[in-house]
Amino acid sequence: MHEANRLKRLPLYLFTIIDGLKNEAINAGLDIIDLGMGNPDQGTPKHIVDELCKTAVMKENHRYSRPIDKSEIELRGAIAAWYYKKFGVSLDPKSEVLPLIGSKEGIAHLSLAFLNNDDIALVPNPAYPVHFNGVLIAGGILHNIPIYEKDGYLPNFQKIPNDIVEKSKLIFLSYPHNPTTAVANMEFFRDAVNWAKGKEIIIGHDLAYSDIAFDGYKAPSILQVKGSKEMCIEFHTCSKTYNMAGWRIGFAVGNRDIVKTLEKTKSYIDFGIFKPIQYATIKALSGPQTCVKRIIGIYKKRRDFLVSGLKEIGWDVPMPKATFYVWARIPDKYSALTSMEFVSLLIKETGVVIAPGTGFGEYGEGYVRFALVEDISRLKEGIKRIKRVLEMET
Repeated sequence: MHEANRLKRLPLYLFTIIDGLKNEAINAGLDIIDLGMGNPDQGTPKHIVDELCKTAVMKENHRYSRPIDKSEIELRGAIAAWYYKKFGVSLDPKSEVLPLIGSKEGIAHLSLAFLNNDDIALVPNPAYPVHFNGVLIAGGILHNIPIYEKDGYLPNFQKIPNDIVEKSKLIFLSYPHNPTTAVANMEFFRDAVNWAKGKEIIIGHDLAYSDIAFDGYKAPSILQVKGSKEMCIEFHTCSKTYNMAGWRIGFAVGNRDIVKTLEKTKSYIDFGIFKPIQYATIKALSGPQTCVKRIIGIYKKRRDFLVSGLKEIGWDVPMPKATFYVWARIPDKYSALTSMEFVSLLIKETGVVIAPGTGFGEYGEGYVRFALVEDISRLKEGIKRIKRVLEMET
């Protein structure tokens, strides 16, 4: 039984490796402080859960969900209204909005929907893994665009070779950026749209962290750029904004033809989203947003505590403006190690789990990522343990 060759091109999934290291540490008797996966630890706000419970007992909501159903029509309308209120972007709920079973699913299916075997997808590296893994699963050709700290982790479109651009059909962007926490302004998005004009290249923008922003920074939508609907589709999720990660609910918005083809692709693969989850999402998007401010406030406190704590023990890490991650160079003392070797050492010696930069692509080498998904008492303990490693004899 031989798996498809395209699957053989995929690296072992980052968190599969990390889970193996965690299990070894647990078996060795270590207490795990897990800052590896971006898996929100707080509960979903009560009014959203209440709506799920209320609608889940209605037997009519247990059937397959279809685009013509009341739940999906209302959900598309709620998404469009939320986008207009947040970004000032007008969307036709019928043709420019598509609910997804999580944004990760939609991003993967975008490659499947549009890439032929000889089509190139441009992916900044490092990146959220589904940006490049989705291309490989679809059988497309992956072209990595290295992004660097000195450039604010923003790609330079003009440096992409012309012969590559000519064969490219898709480019992925994502700001605020996972894993680097980099942010982009409207000027960058205008440059991206202007560069793509006339090239028949789709821009897929992953906006999963638009709400998790600090210190006055507000993440823009690429759809705020004039002319962006000619080639752009934007992905969003309720996982981070409303702590609904396990619910698997997201959405894509933008160019109606891209949305239509993505919807066509999904129609062969899934039967939509459980209706009570749709109704709960409507409540999340259209209900009070004080819960979002509370969630962001918690992440800000954790960010401030972790960054200042690591600096106090001699690990100088930058203060992120957005996302719930901290992206840092490996400490100088361990710079001879790869990111995976350093992460392995940290887990084995302390039980503190962080993610290696190479899990997000080869240009993530030399870096690690912390996820702010433990409370401050656990972060305090984690910092104390990391200090021991920084003070170890090498």
